Amino acid sequence: MDVKCMSTAAKPYKGLGMEGWIARQYARDTGKSMEAYCSEARRVAALLPADATVLEVAPGPGYFAIELAKLGDYRVTGLDISRTFVEMARRNAASAGTRVEFRLGSASEVPFDDGQFDFLFCRAAFKNFSRPVKALEEMHRVLKAGGRGLIVDLRRDASLKSINEEVARMGLGVFSAWNTRMAFRFCLIKRAYTRAEFERLLAQTPFGRGEIVESGIGMEIWLRK
Repeated sequence: MDVKCMSTAAKPYKGLGMEGWIARQYARDTGKSMEAYCSEARRVAALLPADATVLEVAPGPGYFAIELAKLGDYRVTGLDISRTFVEMARRNAASAGTRVEFRLGSASEVPFDDGQFDFLFCRAAFKNFSRPVKALEEMHRVLKAGGRGLIVDLRRDASLKSINEEVARMGLGVFSAWNTRMAFRFCLIKRAYTRAEFERLLAQTPFGRGEIVESGIGMEIWLRK
């Protein structure tokens, strides 16, 4: 299947959610990087008003959303296309004693009213969305006027050296590390965007543009409505 990332309204990859054992393996592997989620949550919390409403798109096991909810009186919601992840995230939130609502749904058909959220976050998932322009339009729609969004994801022009270094920092076992490197090299990189491609995506949406910051193997796309 050709999964070359072009700035079109849709991608050949259908963006199916992880389910079953694949989702559970992903949760175990990413759970070894909890400090990264904690750090990201602290960084975002520093930008939020005390009673902010926050939507995380594709939260997976819910690690970031849960850590953010621990840091303040925020109303945090997670939306994921994977039923396994939604059920897992709800259990994780209950175990952590946090109030986070996790809902089943698609990034291209967000089941929330217009102008509902102060902040939107999406980490390591945007490259998998089958309708990227529609997803960005939905993000714009559900943000309040003046609301901000942050997309953090892999960039397609990341070098193999930087990918290997990133995987090494994850602290995975031998098999999981090998599997993760192969996933980056033969799957994830092909779905990811370059800076120029993401700029073209944004130009097709009400956002128009965003601030894109490249570092390591990824990039951050800062959005404002």
